[in-house]
Amino acid sequence: MLTLTPLEAEALNLSLRVALWSVATSLPVGLLIAWLLARRDFIGKTALNALVHLPLVLPPVVVGYLLLVLLGREGPLGRLLFSLFGITLPFTWQGAALAAAVMAFPLMVRAMRLSLEAVDRRLEAAARTLGARPIMVFATITLPLMAPGIVVGAVLAFARGLGEFGATITFAANIPGETRTLPIALYTLIQSPGGEAAALRLTVISVVLSLAALVASEVMARRLRARMDG
Repeated sequence: MLTLTPLEAEALNLSLRVALWSVATSLPVGLLIAWLLARRDFIGKTALNALVHLPLVLPPVVVGYLLLVLLGREGPLGRLLFSLFGITLPFTWQGAALAAAVMAFPLMVRAMRLSLEAVDRRLEAAARTLGARPIMVFATITLPLMAPGIVVGAVLAFARGLGEFGATITFAANIPGETRTLPIALYTLIQSPGGEAAALRLTVISVVLSLAALVASEVMARRLRARMDG
C-alpha cells in the first residue's frame, strides 16, 4: 500500500482543495456564460466567446501575469478588493484556486454549451405553452437534460485544476503549505539534487488522479444519459 510522505500529503491535500474550490466558484458563472453563448444573440457575443477561450491559446504564464497585474495589491481590482474587504489574492491558496479556475474555465463552458445546444428546444416550448415560467422551464427541463454536460465540464475543470502550473506559480508563487500544489511540488523536486525518486512518485500520483477524474466524468455522464433515456 502506498504511504504518502508529508510532502506528498501536503501537496495532494492542497491540490484537491484548490481544484475543488476552483470548480465550485466558477461553475455558476460558467453555466451563465454557456447559456448566453448558446441561447442569446447580442452585441459582443463573438468578443465574449473569444475572451472565454483566451486561456486555451495564451501561455499559462501570461495568464498568471495578467492576474497579478489586475489583482495585485497595486492592481485596479486588487486595490479595490483590499480597500473594501481586506482581501489579498496573490500568493495565497485562494489565488491558486482562482488561477486554476481561469485556466479550466474554457473547458467547463465548452462542455456545458455543447450539452445545452443539444437540448430539444421543442420540449421547452411545450412547457411554456402549458404555462410554465421561464425559470421553471430551465430548472425542470433544460437543466436536467444538460446535466451530463455540466458533470463532464465540472470534472474536466477539476482535472485541469489539479494539473495547473504556469498561471499558478506566476500568480500564487511557490509557498510550502500555502500554494505548493502537486505540479509545483514536482517542479521543485526536479530542480533539487537527488529529488528524482520523489518527483517520480508525485508524477504517478498526478497521473492516477487525472485518469480517475476522466474515468469518473465518463461514467457519470453515461449514467445520467441512461437515466434520462430510461
